[in-house]
Amino acid sequence: MFRQLLQGLPQRLPSRCAVCHAWPAQPVCNVCVDRFAQPQPRCRTCALPVLPGIAQCGACVREPPPLDACVAAVAYGYPWSRLVTEFKFQEQTGWAGAFAMLMRSAPWVEPSLDAADLLVPMPLAPARLRQRGFNQALELCRQLVPAKTDPTVLLRLRDTLPQTTLSRSERQRNLRHAFAVDPLRTDRVAGRRLVLVDDVMTSGASLYAAAVALRAAGALHITGMVLARAELAASDSA
Repeated sequence: MFRQLLQGLPQRLPSRCAVCHAWPAQPVCNVCVDRFAQPQPRCRTCALPVLPGIAQCGACVREPPPLDACVAAVAYGYPWSRLVTEFKFQEQTGWAGAFAMLMRSAPWVEPSLDAADLLVPMPLAPARLRQRGFNQALELCRQLVPAKTDPTVLLRLRDTLPQTTLSRSERQRNLRHAFAVDPLRTDRVAGRRLVLVDDVMTSGASLYAAAVALRAAGALHITGMVLARAELAASDSA
């Protein structure tokens, strides 16, 4: 119980900014948000940076991804990469509220949440969930729109090799048939507008594999929504 109370403190009490250490401040102060979370033009289907006025990157034009849209709040770099690591690997689940607020401030996030029938968190493999103790994507969903969140429709069928060690083609093979919609929950997916939520997107292989499973179950529209997007898609995070 004491640990749970401590985890909630960043959302409830003034504290030092985790970036510039100003006091008192929210978990990340407004000055640092303005400095490190400026909106930038992004491809509408993979969220990689593009030039102003460009709606879709060349890669997505040549080979459309299984997402209808994709939005990201920040680039996966300083200071967000460090804070995400604390969130995921140091049991600091209190970061979920601050990160959800940051996501809501990004262009197209609020309209996507309003239009969604369901928020689907990216599932963790059972072994990783036991090791970590929580699913960071589910924590974000619960902060974004708890009433629309359903962690039961999308299943992770098997564990996979770490994506960071694999090439693009190996990542795709690694994730083949890794996700499926629960056969007893397909009515929650068919004909619905879904938002597929994760904390970090790098290559997109995990999100795309999950989207393929949701599409096979009849999803009408799928938006990928992440806190952070790697600028160079060299590997895929969990």
